[in-house]
Amino acid sequence: MKVAELREKNVSELNDELVELRRAQFNLRMQKGTGQLSKPDQVGKVRKDIARIKTVLNEKSRAGETA
Repeated sequence: MKVAELREKNVSELNDELVELRRAQFNLRMQKGTGQLSKPDQVGKVRKDIARIKTVLNEKSRAGETA
């Protein structure tokens, strides 16, 4: 996921994406805990995507954009 793509989305779309990624992160944590995680690199990718979305949301809130 690229930051340029995220900046094109509005706040509600970003929030939906954030919820989806948090669910994916939870599922990956559960898989890791039970020893069923097949792609350990996915954990880091999801974390970074969440951070990117939060950064863009923060930028938009400082700029005064709303949903």
